[in-house]
Amino acid sequence: MSLSVAVAAVTFDRPRELAVLLNAINSQTAAVRSICLVDSGTVPAKEVANQHPNVDYVRSEANLGGAGGFSLAILKAVASGADWIWMMDDDAEPGDPECLATLLREAEARGLDAVVPLVAAPGHPDRLSFFFRLDGKVTHDRAEVEKLGFLPDDGHFFNGALIRSDVFFKVGLPDMRLFIRGDEVDFTIRLRKAGMRFGTVTTTAITHPHAFAETKHVFGARWHVIVPETAFKRYYYYRNRGYLIRRHFRVKSLIADVGGYLGYFLRRGDFRGLADWFRAFSTGLRGKGFAPLKDQKF
Repeated sequence: MSLSVAVAAVTFDRPRELAVLLNAINSQTAAVRSICLVDSGTVPAKEVANQHPNVDYVRSEANLGGAGGFSLAILKAVASGADWIWMMDDDAEPGDPECLATLLREAEARGLDAVVPLVAAPGHPDRLSFFFRLDGKVTHDRAEVEKLGFLPDDGHFFNGALIRSDVFFKVGLPDMRLFIRGDEVDFTIRLRKAGMRFGTVTTTAITHPHAFAETKHVFGARWHVIVPETAFKRYYYYRNRGYLIRRHFRVKSLIADVGGYLGYFLRRGDFRGLADWFRAFSTGLRGKGFAPLKDQKF
């Protein structure tokens, strides 16, 4: 019996990219049952969605963020009765028509609960948008990661992740309190704690905008921090890092973050940056600062 797949996708004011994504999904050699699309944008994308009869379009007048949008899309996808849920952001694109088929084949062959493709940088096919840590060092080199074939218990959620529907009953949905940044880390930790089998298949990929400039090395190649490019993203990233350290009691991450960010900002003489980091990070560490977006101050 063939396995059914539903896509859980989110979009926010990217009609051109969304059209490319929907076309790519419906050009896969492995068919999808439905595309559950949550649109939180300021300009509705229903016209783009209507070009594909298998799109289940959901308009959200509230900006749910990535985590909230994915949660709603996942619920709709699971409710469709599909065996697998394929996660997609609107600025992602499967690398080739065999992407989904490859993920399904590898997941079944390896007995996985979730499987993730590589995430390549658009215009830089030899570079990965998000780094892997190999032998203690971070790398964006696609060839270096590809030669490993499969990376167990590792992967970058949610873009391109293929997840069994029943996994969400065991570990829950993405935490909408995290809004942006950190929801994928939280979900990965919950997968590990629940004993779910997952990993990255390096024989297929999707493309997604990279974050090369955010990685800042502090004390050589083995110690780095992430510094997003806008104040909005920095606040939520720092706050959510603090919250995840609190929620999952991540002592090593606490030491790494405190030492890393102190070193990064002090060496640059950026006392304003250090103060902004501490304010946001300590807010999350205390479990504070969560509210509807319009009530949050960053």
